[in-house]
Amino acid sequence: MPGSTGPFGAIVDPSGGQPPDLRLAGLAVAAWLTALAGLHLDARRALLPAVVAAGLAGLAALHLLGFAGRPGTVARRYGWIVVAVLIGVVCGGAATSARLAVRDTEPLRALVEDRAQVTAELVVRDDPRPVRGGIVGRPPTLLVRTKLVSVTGPAEQRVTVPARVLVLADDPAWRHLLPGQRLTAAGKLTAPRGGDLTGAVLLASGPPDRLGGPSALQRAAGRLRAGLQQACAPLPDEPGGLLPGLVVGDTSRLPEEVEEDFRATGMTHLNAVSGSNVAIVVGAVLLLARWARAGPGLAAVLCGVALVGFVILVRPSPSVVRAATMGAIGLAALAAGRPRAAVPALAAAVAVLVLVDPDLAGDAGFALSVLATGGLLLLAPRWRDGLRRRGVPPGAAEALAVPAAAQLACSPVIAGLSGTISLVAVPANLLVVPAIAPATVLGVLSATVSPIWPFGAEVAAWLAHWPAWWLVLVARYGARLPMGNLPWPGGVTGALLLAGLTVALLVAVRRPVVRRLVAVGTVAVVLGAVPVRVIAPGWPPKGWVIAVCAVGQGDTVVLPVAPGRAVVVDAGPDPQAADACLRRLDVRRVPLLVVSHFHVDHTGGVAGVFRGRQVDLVSTPQWPEPATGRQQIHDAAEGRGTPVVPVAAGWRYQAGAVDLVVVGPPYPMRGTRSDPNNNSLMLFATVAGVRIMLTGDAETEEQQAVREQLPAHRLRADVLKVAHHGSAYQDPGFLDAIAARVALVPVGAGNTYGHPNDAVLARLARGGARVLRTDLEGDVAVVRDGAGLAVVPGGVDLSRSRP
Repeated sequence: MPGSTGPFGAIVDPSGGQPPDLRLAGLAVAAWLTALAGLHLDARRALLPAVVAAGLAGLAALHLLGFAGRPGTVARRYGWIVVAVLIGVVCGGAATSARLAVRDTEPLRALVEDRAQVTAELVVRDDPRPVRGGIVGRPPTLLVRTKLVSVTGPAEQRVTVPARVLVLADDPAWRHLLPGQRLTAAGKLTAPRGGDLTGAVLLASGPPDRLGGPSALQRAAGRLRAGLQQACAPLPDEPGGLLPGLVVGDTSRLPEEVEEDFRATGMTHLNAVSGSNVAIVVGAVLLLARWARAGPGLAAVLCGVALVGFVILVRPSPSVVRAATMGAIGLAALAAGRPRAAVPALAAAVAVLVLVDPDLAGDAGFALSVLATGGLLLLAPRWRDGLRRRGVPPGAAEALAVPAAAQLACSPVIAGLSGTISLVAVPANLLVVPAIAPATVLGVLSATVSPIWPFGAEVAAWLAHWPAWWLVLVARYGARLPMGNLPWPGGVTGALLLAGLTVALLVAVRRPVVRRLVAVGTVAVVLGAVPVRVIAPGWPPKGWVIAVCAVGQGDTVVLPVAPGRAVVVDAGPDPQAADACLRRLDVRRVPLLVVSHFHVDHTGGVAGVFRGRQVDLVSTPQWPEPATGRQQIHDAAEGRGTPVVPVAAGWRYQAGAVDLVVVGPPYPMRGTRSDPNNNSLMLFATVAGVRIMLTGDAETEEQQAVREQLPAHRLRADVLKVAHHGSAYQDPGFLDAIAARVALVPVGAGNTYGHPNDAVLARLARGGARVLRTDLEGDVAVVRDGAGLAVVPGGVDLSRSRP
């Protein structure tokens, strides 16, 4: 786990049996929280708390000087802690305000507000990363974090400002860029989502023009990383994709289902470079140094060289610098011979990192690393010693204390991000402890020797893939355990709630009676809830392939990509209903939002889809009307930096279990009864082998056109989302050609449009379809199990009748 550990996971006891030194903790936490709040403000408002705190700190310091002759007073004992907190507010507010002034510089903001076509000179800050999922036949969209040197607007005005710019690019030439490379790129500037130091988003319109190459160190690191990827190429996809992520944070080949399993079992820290990677590599060097009988000073120097080399290998991005700093805390304590200095070192490291880069204050990875390190320093030694006093062997006590302490410390942030509490995270992380070090060390060895000995690199990678395979197996089976994850309020509210409960529990369990009550209560809850979870697994049902939500008179259709991720088709009329629908289905990320057309009953809830979720891509029809709905979609997407792509028949998208292709309209439909409806995107999706036809609000004209264009076997589907809420404007030949076994009708109760039409429903039923309506059943899901298809209406497993 991320944190300050000794070689291969041994706990560094920061106290040496004494109370931890927390004098710098107040300053670090105050600077962190002030910077976090400032990221959501402008430069002036972010500076205001710093000015107020500076005045209060001065007054408090003058007041405390009056107690100089009375060192034992309570005011003097705690007063300087208050002063330290106020100094943290001053530093955090001033540093963040200065960075916000650069982010919000007026000439750059004017170009962003005008969505101007510009030419930008940039410096790459991190490796390009592909967006998960993708459009078949097209390269994936790449996210490239850069620093702006200058930008030239449409009137040839030149703006020079060192702001941060996020580039979204489709051209494959962006993939092979290295950090430190200087380049120029043309494209459209749009607004960032906010809450960080990104000043603009550049939608690149073509390949970059490189201005020279990267540094020699970056070229060397790129060669080593490429060598590791090449050595892993012959391995099976799952361990071969995991190993580069485990070693250097490169998850480009990691299958999505493995990533979701790691997320469900609280093992996502293994997919990225963390403090544990640093501790393992440095620990291996330390063992070799001790074997060679090197003294403490020489051992510390060798470990420092290894640390610098490892940072160069995995690239000095902000996350890597953070991990190296966390991992170096144990090294500093070792070199100084003062383990008790580890906690002040952690506090100082947090303060310095936040002041140097206030963006880290809002980085979830930074929070997890700091909390895990704090848990290992403050909780794990006491828990280990308590277990040993109760007769647990030393090795087992340490193995239990490390993952439990780190997981408990990280749980509030994880719960806020995911909306769940994992009950399998501690045992899963405990089971994989023996495999992490050999996989990491062998992976680093493979990367190191790859330029000079490719065969040796492949052998090292082959050896490393066996412990990596164990990680995959633990994540796979852990993610499928009943009641492995319990629902919890998401966002800041959920994180603060769990943090408060955790602190209260840690204080309360110091009493033996409370400890016994907690243990009995935990066992009772688990024994009582597991059978219920197994017998009635809740919503969404296991094996679901499509869900149609009850959002009133409108459409919201959900196709599962992987646990926590789904393609969403239409947003319904109401943001609250759309958000509630996705929360019931535990959808935390939307790789693709499809808007079938721009009527308000399909676009009005778009803000609810974006609420608390990352939406990677929005696809829309090429028909631009109604303009109000189209603008609503574009405004929501631009506010979060999400690209919007108008698509036509033949466009295809794949992600996880979903394969989706646009089949209609085959050409622009003009002069029909309703042109917006008859230009709805008609989608044919395959989810886990189940064929699904999604028809938007297509009416008779579009249905006939699609039937005439496609052969009969291309129309046949297992599940039909009935067009236009079951209106009377249906082509009988189209319905007969689909021959669906399940027909789903999203429709609002008591609507004034006469939806759904009784004759249409009767025709579907005569054709052998099981018809379900959201106005009568509520949410409806179709499930694939061993016996075929089943339907689960209302979010309760009341009618698993088989169509």
